[in-house]
Amino acid sequence: MVKPYTNIYNEDGSFVRVFDKDVDPEELVWHRDERDRTIRVIKGNDWMFQFDDEMPISINRVTTIPKMVYHRLIKGEGDLVIEVREQ
Repeated sequence: MVKPYTNIYNEDGSFVRVFDKDVDPEELVWHRDERDRTIRVIKGNDWMFQFDDEMPISINRVTTIPKMVYHRLIKGEGDLVIEVREQ
């Protein structure tokens, strides 16, 4: 299966993840990560983030995603570019 994003890896172990403006919203599925993550938005407009059983929130407010907690992205306008650091 093709991922709906591309990763650019940094020497310090972090990576930049890019979701293209043309990504199909159906590809942004509910999922869990194996590690705690801290994210920082580099670029994005009106993209939303949602934890399971919670209302969607602006991606700009999200900083920590606990491991093994279901979550998803909701497509906004333009590309979404985030920096991801795993603990």
